[in-house]
Amino acid sequence: MTVGRGATIFGCAGPQLLPEERAFYRDADPFGFIVFARNIEDPAQLRRLTSDLREAVGRDAPVLVDQEGGRVQRLRSPHWREWTPPLDTVDGAGSVEAAERIMRLRAMVMAAELAVVGIDADCIPTLDVVRPETHPFLMNRCYGRDPETVARIGRAVAEGLMAGGVLPVMKHMPGHGLSHVDTHHDLPTVDASHEELTAVDFAPFRALADLPMAMTAHLVFAALDGGRPATQSEVMIRVIREEIGFKGLLMSDDLNMQALSGTLAERTARTIAAGVDIALHCKGDMAEMVEVAGAAGVMAPDAFVRAGAALAARRVATVDVEAALAGLAHG
Repeated sequence: MTVGRGATIFGCAGPQLLPEERAFYRDADPFGFIVFARNIEDPAQLRRLTSDLREAVGRDAPVLVDQEGGRVQRLRSPHWREWTPPLDTVDGAGSVEAAERIMRLRAMVMAAELAVVGIDADCIPTLDVVRPETHPFLMNRCYGRDPETVARIGRAVAEGLMAGGVLPVMKHMPGHGLSHVDTHHDLPTVDASHEELTAVDFAPFRALADLPMAMTAHLVFAALDGGRPATQSEVMIRVIREEIGFKGLLMSDDLNMQALSGTLAERTARTIAAGVDIALHCKGDMAEMVEVAGAAGVMAPDAFVRAGAALAARRVATVDVEAALAGLAHG
């Protein structure tokens, strides 16, 4: 299986691929694509779109989505199941063991729904540890209030997705739980010590460092690099690679978030220079994609190898959806 050379993942503008998008993707050859609610109408349309995206680059490029459950869920009723927010599900399970089972089963069903429409990567598990100061935008998207619980639920979610033929993308590395602002609008600074971060925030990612793909966080860790958000910090990328031990494919969070400063070209260049493998641009705006593609360039040799390994981790689905649904119905 070949891997795209562009160090990018792009969105597209709407529910059908436009001729100018098709031509751009053919030339830019992004590693993969990501879809949002604006791209989704019904299963037949979404299958056509994911097929057209892959056809545009002439290979089996990965197509990602944010399908967490709760507020962040791109595929919704009436064509797809609605899911409760993850933290609500975990809290309501009664025990960590029960939560592991429920979250694994629901990830299996999610994966089955995604795979049938040509989506083969989901941007979960969310491994941020909830703290009292965690911003409400993030809080109920998380899996727990201590690193052990988060790691156990995160592992169950990853296993459920992979059983359904969908790759997990863990986020927001190396930990977003101490963020008290929404990174879509502001850049947060975390003042916790390196020791606290290692013991709590980094711990779930360290436990799941064998997963194939991960997404960075747009926040400053003052104890380690007070000047740059993790996405653009060589120091924090070294923490991710060496202290946490993640060897897989590392992509940025969306470069359009206002936590980052500068032009899109500057944001992209800083991200790639820091050691992130793939620049993620979600908006689907053609002029912006051209700017990002130019700044990202082609994947570095090590990134190319990691990309191939990530795609090779995809499995043939083995999920019995009816049995999984029956398991969920029994709580």
